[in-house]
Amino acid sequence: MYAIVQSGGKQYRVQPGDELDLDLMAVEDGSTVELDRVLMVSDGDNVQIGAPLVTGAKVVAEVIGEHKGEKIKVFRYKSKVRYRRLTGHRQPYTRLKINEIVGA
Repeated sequence: MYAIVQSGGKQYRVQPGDELDLDLMAVEDGSTVELDRVLMVSDGDNVQIGAPLVTGAKVVAEVIGEHKGEKIKVFRYKSKVRYRRLTGHRQPYTRLKINEIVGA
Protein backbone atom coordinates (compact mmCIF):
# COMPACT_ATOMS: atom_id res chain seq x y z
CA MET A 1 0.00 0.00 0.00
CA TYR A 2 1.30 3.45 -0.85
CA ALA A 3 0.06 7.01 -1.09
CA ILE A 4 1.05 10.29 -2.73
CA VAL A 5 0.95 13.18 -0.25
CA GLN A 6 1.58 16.89 -0.65
CA SER A 7 3.48 18.95 1.88
CA GLY A 8 5.29 22.24 1.49
CA GLY A 9 4.42 22.50 -2.21
CA LYS A 10 6.11 19.16 -2.97
CA GLN A 11 4.69 15.69 -3.55
CA TYR A 12 6.03 12.51 -1.95
CA ARG A 13 5.33 8.81 -2.51
CA VAL A 14 5.14 7.12 0.91
CA GLN A 15 4.40 3.68 2.29
CA PRO A 16 4.32 2.35 5.87
CA GLY A 17 7.80 2.06 7.36
CA ASP A 18 9.35 4.79 5.20
CA GLU A 19 11.32 7.68 6.65
CA LEU A 20 10.60 11.02 5.01
CA ASP A 21 12.32 14.41 5.21
CA LEU A 22 9.91 17.34 5.01
CA ASP A 23 10.49 21.07 5.33
CA LEU A 24 10.82 22.17 8.95
CA MET A 25 7.58 21.81 10.89
CA ALA A 26 6.75 23.24 14.32
CA VAL A 27 6.21 19.88 16.06
CA GLU A 28 7.90 18.12 18.97
CA ASP A 29 9.98 14.95 18.75
CA GLY A 30 7.96 11.78 19.32
CA SER A 31 4.62 13.38 18.52
CA THR A 32 2.18 12.13 15.89
CA VAL A 33 1.44 14.07 12.71
CA GLU A 34 -1.42 13.53 10.27
CA LEU A 35 -0.81 14.45 6.65
CA ASP A 36 -4.28 15.02 5.22
CA ARG A 37 -3.38 16.36 1.77
CA VAL A 38 -3.49 12.94 0.10
CA LEU A 39 -3.57 13.01 -3.70
CA MET A 40 -3.68 9.26 -4.37
CA VAL A 41 -4.01 6.02 -2.42
CA SER A 42 -3.22 2.56 -3.81
CA ASP A 43 -3.45 -0.82 -2.08
CA GLY A 44 -2.30 -2.94 -5.00
CA ASP A 45 -5.66 -3.67 -6.64
CA ASN A 46 -7.66 -0.51 -5.91
CA VAL A 47 -6.42 2.95 -6.80
CA GLN A 48 -8.17 6.06 -5.51
CA ILE A 49 -7.24 9.28 -7.26
CA GLY A 50 -8.43 12.56 -5.78
CA ALA A 51 -9.80 15.55 -7.59
CA PRO A 52 -7.60 17.14 -6.26
CA LEU A 53 -7.64 15.34 -2.86
CA VAL A 54 -8.92 11.96 -1.73
CA THR A 55 -11.64 12.72 0.81
CA GLY A 56 -11.23 10.96 4.15
CA ALA A 57 -7.72 9.70 3.43
CA LYS A 58 -4.78 10.56 5.67
CA VAL A 59 -1.26 9.43 6.44
CA VAL A 60 -0.29 9.01 10.09
CA ALA A 61 3.40 9.57 10.87
CA GLU A 62 5.62 9.89 13.92
CA VAL A 63 8.16 12.70 14.28
CA ILE A 64 11.70 11.32 14.65
CA GLY A 65 13.49 14.66 14.91
CA GLU A 66 15.01 17.61 13.13
CA HIS A 67 18.23 17.76 11.15
CA LYS A 68 19.97 19.84 8.52
CA GLY A 69 20.55 18.86 4.93
CA GLU A 70 23.84 18.99 3.09
CA LYS A 71 25.54 22.33 2.67
CA ILE A 72 25.16 24.10 -0.63
CA LYS A 73 27.48 26.84 -1.80
CA VAL A 74 26.07 30.05 -3.24
CA PHE A 75 28.65 31.90 -5.32
CA ARG A 76 27.91 35.31 -6.81
CA TYR A 77 30.30 37.21 -8.99
CA LYS A 78 30.47 39.91 -11.62
CA SER A 79 33.05 39.61 -14.30
CA LYS A 80 35.69 42.30 -14.83
CA VAL A 81 34.99 44.14 -11.57
CA ARG A 82 36.49 41.70 -9.01
CA TYR A 83 33.20 41.18 -7.18
CA ARG A 84 32.96 37.74 -5.55
CA ARG A 85 30.81 36.49 -2.65
CA LEU A 86 30.70 32.93 -1.37
CA THR A 87 28.02 31.98 1.14
CA GLY A 88 26.61 28.66 2.26
CA HIS A 89 23.23 27.32 3.29
CA ARG A 90 21.95 24.23 5.11
CA GLN A 91 18.20 23.62 4.87
CA PRO A 92 16.49 22.44 8.09
CA TYR A 93 14.26 19.36 7.76
CA THR A 94 11.84 17.39 9.94
CA ARG A 95 12.21 13.61 9.65
CA LEU A 96 9.01 11.55 9.85
CA LYS A 97 8.44 7.80 10.07
CA ILE A 98 5.27 6.72 8.25
CA ASN A 99 3.16 4.48 10.49
CA GLU A 100 -0.05 3.91 8.56
CA ILE A 101 -2.09 5.01 5.58
CA VAL A 102 -5.82 5.38 6.15
CA GLY A 103 -7.80 5.16 2.90
CA ALA A 104 -11.18 6.72 2.22
